[in-house]
Amino acid sequence: MTASSETSARPRSVLCSRGRWPLLAQPRALVLYLISVIVLDVVLIAALASVTSFRAADVATLAALMGCGAVCIEATRRLGMPAGVSRDLLSAWWLPVAFLLPPVYAVLAPIPLQILLQLRVRATVLYRRVFSAAAIGLAAGAASGVFHRWVPHPADLYGGSGRPIAVAAACAVVFTVLNTALIAVAAHTADPEGRWGEVLWDRERVLLDAVELCLGVVVAVVCGLNLALLLLVLPPVVLLQRSLLHAQLQAAARTDPKTGLLNAAAWQREADTEIVRARRTGVPLALILVDIDHFKRVNDTYGHLVGDQVLAQVAATLRGQLRDYDVVGRFGGEEFVVLLPGADVHEARRVAERLRTRVGRMVVAAEQATVAVTVSAGVAIMSIHGDDLIELLAAADLALYRAKELGRDRICLPAAPLAPPQRRADGATGAIP
Repeated sequence: MTASSETSARPRSVLCSRGRWPLLAQPRALVLYLISVIVLDVVLIAALASVTSFRAADVATLAALMGCGAVCIEATRRLGMPAGVSRDLLSAWWLPVAFLLPPVYAVLAPIPLQILLQLRVRATVLYRRVFSAAAIGLAAGAASGVFHRWVPHPADLYGGSGRPIAVAAACAVVFTVLNTALIAVAAHTADPEGRWGEVLWDRERVLLDAVELCLGVVVAVVCGLNLALLLLVLPPVVLLQRSLLHAQLQAAARTDPKTGLLNAAAWQREADTEIVRARRTGVPLALILVDIDHFKRVNDTYGHLVGDQVLAQVAATLRGQLRDYDVVGRFGGEEFVVLLPGADVHEARRVAERLRTRVGRMVVAAEQATVAVTVSAGVAIMSIHGDDLIELLAAADLALYRAKELGRDRICLPAAPLAPPQRRADGATGAIP
């Protein structure tokens, strides 16, 4: 599965992000890494071109495969492309280039399709497109070099022998691993607090990778037999591409674009499900409402772009301190909300205090300054402070308001509700706290 990097760290200053060179606004380690990958790709193209004899038949094969890739892009253009590290099926056309043509074509192949994506699908910062083309080109060039080392005659691939097909499958794995690794290093350099799993593989991505690798080998065999047969494999690839992008866009609709967390509506649906499960099973459940202290002051002092970076960093810190099945989302503005299935009052307080401490240690770089923020949090426990989501949110909000009244940068729980009046032995009633 081809991974294309569409986002990186948010700009660190208003001046750089609005200037002519947005790359300079990125962390220095990220800039050096991106430039190194791009320079390496250019050097590889020059070295391979100097030892390659370009033939009309090879150029025609490249043009046919790139034309199929362009058709896939145009057929899915109206769907758009989700932000972040997106996944597509375009390597179904790059892999045949790597197997059937000299390696220089594999390194060059991503360039026209990345240009088309930039012009026709979604224009993004130019250096990101260049880096994507370079990362894919290096991975495809490596896979092509390994394949031609073990299969000197590409015609053997579509001659029916099992060994060339097995080598092609192994080289397709090499392509995927290298491409994903190059993109993952860039994403992790841009956001060191992020999880590697977010840009590497999970079960679904491995399955999609396997499907696409098989598809790339099949397209290579078909293309080797006869270029005209590409007309038969193009429609199913287009359909798969549309299905994949549709699923990604559905997932993106659940996500807050600034923080990558669940948006308020998606969080509420997830929270309702967890509350119903907790009520049915009788397990404890806690809710934490987190608010960044004096966030307006950050926006007024450093600008909204730095404020967005603070939001993203706080979100990454929260996510990094929670379990995979905890439900965390952006509730609006500078507020975040966390649902902790299975957490009692002691566990909830411990988690809330850990979140407060971790965010307090966080530092965000701004122009000629660093930004540090604190958070306040209100904690509510199911069956103690409320029995449904609305009651829990109201109780946590009251506790958060109390934390801010007491000076911020602290955790508060609401006062336990009074028990209903009970009748004493003498017949009188009294409230038991």
